[in-house]
Amino acid sequence: MNQPPSGAAGDRPARLTVGVVGAGRVGPALAAALALAGHRPVAASGVSDASRRRADALLPGVPLVEPAEVLARADLVLLTVPDDALPGLAAGLAETGAVRPGQLLAHASGRYGTAVLGPATRAGALPLALHPVMTFTGTPVDVQRLAGCSFGVTAPEELRLAAEALVIEMGGEPEWVAEEARPLYHAALALGANHLVTLVAQAMELLRTAGVGAPDRMLGPLLGAALDNALRSGDAALTGPVARGDAGTVAAHVTELRRHAPHAVSGYLAMARTTADRALAGGLLRPELAEDLLEVLSDGDTR
Repeated sequence: MNQPPSGAAGDRPARLTVGVVGAGRVGPALAAALALAGHRPVAASGVSDASRRRADALLPGVPLVEPAEVLARADLVLLTVPDDALPGLAAGLAETGAVRPGQLLAHASGRYGTAVLGPATRAGALPLALHPVMTFTGTPVDVQRLAGCSFGVTAPEELRLAAEALVIEMGGEPEWVAEEARPLYHAALALGANHLVTLVAQAMELLRTAGVGAPDRMLGPLLGAALDNALRSGDAALTGPVARGDAGTVAAHVTELRRHAPHAVSGYLAMARTTADRALAGGLLRPELAEDLLEVLSDGDTR
């Protein structure tokens, strides 16, 4: 394999010219963070009006050009396109001869490691997978949020120090993830973050239906405490009627949801079953109470 740019395999990467292919919410923020560390963004690609606005806000003065031109100008190229587009992009860049030997190509997908960059690697690129474990807004606040943010890092062993150094320069904390573990790693993050948003939005919707005027203010302290407790204590932080085995209360919940929000019933039942299983396994839910509870949850599917 080719060697990284001079100094990139040491404790601190050499100052690099940086390009972005895919000026969505993530790429410009990462490039802006690298700029704060002394690297120099030189080109980006993006076709939508939103992409152009993001590039203007986060990378002022950086020209928008075609992807091949981004690669021609940059030592380090951030491939920040949707997951499903990444394999085709890597193959296309290699097939068209856009990849330069010794060029660092880093994607920010959680799903993939470096194997997805195989065509570009065979053309001489140095592959990195640097996934920031953060949600992005497409605004300058994203750069600040990278401080202390974990990154899921995958790279060939000879590029490991360079990958970790780049993450540290962006303000992040590198966490090594093996190539074969990337799909499970990404599933875990989606389960925790994406589904959390769905649950919170649904809870606010139900509170509005119940007549609560400020559901966000009501939920904020409760959810903040629940999240903190869960991160500290795991399943031991479980509370509420399912963990206590209050089958009557759970049955009342299901009845009310069927009356006022039938679309929420299946999600409630699925999460309640999972909660019951974990509470039972952890010794929080007494077996003699679990039977009635699980019967309620089973009946909920058949009504």
